[in-house]
Amino acid sequence: MRTVFVGAVEGSRAALAAICAAGHAPDLVVTLPTDLARRHSDFADLGPIAAQYDIPVHRTEKSDAPDTHAAIAAISPDIIMVIGWSQICGPAFRALAKHGAIGFHPSALPQLRGRGVIPWTILMGGTQAGASLFWLDDGVDTGDLAAQRQFSIDPEAETARSLYDKVIDALQDMLPALLSDLKAGQRPATAQDDTQASVCARRRPSDGLIDWTKPARDIHRLIRAAGPPYPGAFTTTASGETLVITAAQLCPRTGYYVGLPGQVQAVTPDLFTVYCGDGACLDVTEWSGAPPAQHTHLGRSQL
Repeated sequence: MRTVFVGAVEGSRAALAAICAAGHAPDLVVTLPTDLARRHSDFADLGPIAAQYDIPVHRTEKSDAPDTHAAIAAISPDIIMVIGWSQICGPAFRALAKHGAIGFHPSALPQLRGRGVIPWTILMGGTQAGASLFWLDDGVDTGDLAAQRQFSIDPEAETARSLYDKVIDALQDMLPALLSDLKAGQRPATAQDDTQASVCARRRPSDGLIDWTKPARDIHRLIRAAGPPYPGAFTTTASGETLVITAAQLCPRTGYYVGLPGQVQAVTPDLFTVYCGDGACLDVTEWSGAPPAQHTHLGRSQL
């Protein structure tokens, strides 16, 4: 069975390593040029793994570019795997593979189709998440399911990093097994139930702006959802500088501090405490740059 692997992020790298280790090395890897790494906060260069397994690499800005189609067509693939690639792969692209193209999505489809799925999963405060492999079709994340895993998450503690890693673990388990089934002549395909579908809107780095008038738990959830491998939640200091916050915890002392939303109540070498809109506080434990001074206001323009 001849295959092509398309991807450009951390999940792509993990999946490529897993299928190669399982004896399913693809015949071609298609990925972004390294000078376009800025497109993805979780960009990963697939070149080193491809070199390790002597797999040719085609770097392209667009998967539907004519030269990319020509490079894939030269392989005459049975299957194309599109794992961690944010571009729509049109009918001409999918037709390059004899048996179709497999996509990956970090949710239990048909739930949470669309963009920014991992942050939205955390922001929604759910207790279940998942990962799906599916056959690409004319829709967005609508094709028949080829494999799926579901797992529990902690709505009060899950972070983008921890959920991302759980999704990757599921992917590394599913994809080699699916390739084995396909090689054996099986083609698992279960139609999605559109009546159970939901669609996530795209998230941008600016959506990580912290509104300190919100309850502390809501802000904590945003910090967990927007953190690594994504750009992070952020606020502004009294001097107008951007302060990126990547980890925080609910302050255990309730009713102790009195202040205004966004006001820094305490500063220690390890954390600083910020008053939130519901009267509770957050202890910020990871951030960029110098800590703000005590009693100053963060995000003053939001008050």
